[in-house]
Amino acid sequence: MPSEITNAGIVTDGSSGERHIPESLRADGSTRKAIKIRPGYRPPEDVEVYKNRTAEAFRDRGRRMGIPGATGLKEEQSEQGSSAASNKNAKRREARKKAKATEDNDVVTKETKDSAEAPKGEEVDPEVEREKKARSLKKKLKQAKELKNKKDDGEALLPEQIAKVIKINELIRELDALGFDADGETKPNSTDKSLNTQKEGKD
Repeated sequence: MPSEITNAGIVTDGSSGERHIPESLRADGSTRKAIKIRPGYRPPEDVEVYKNRTAEAFRDRGRRMGIPGATGLKEEQSEQGSSAASNKNAKRREARKKAKATEDNDVVTKETKDSAEAPKGEEVDPEVEREKKARSLKKKLKQAKELKNKKDDGEALLPEQIAKVIKINELIRELDALGFDADGETKPNSTDKSLNTQKEGKD
């Protein structure tokens, strides 16, 4: 009478004591022949792994019922932690409010000072403004010309750089309107012309 089948599928014959893996059917329909197992051989699947029941029980006790007495401890810690944390947070909030209030006061005083000083700084010389604008236009024009030279040398440009190159004529026109030539130098009699146009407008 055959004994129980082991994990490796080995069956032991009760009368003869022979061990073998019985023949079985493959997925494709063919039969797998029975395999005899030599006496004393034990496959790795049948080797029992040593299990320390005490250690396993100790390991699993938290999963089964939780650690005894831990729930009370957690509650106490959370109560203590929450009270300490809430006190700390309350202090931080108060400190932030005070800091914000002082900042607001500083901003208000600064604004009042600025508004008092504003009339003095409002007088801006139009000539200075014109020169400032011309300087920025000259800088843009210089960059655009450099990019154009790169393009002429066969270097690939980015779309933004190409857009700058396209604006060269526009920048020259703006400089011309301000009374400067393409190199950013003041044109001769440009100030005289602007004065004449102003006089003609008055007449």
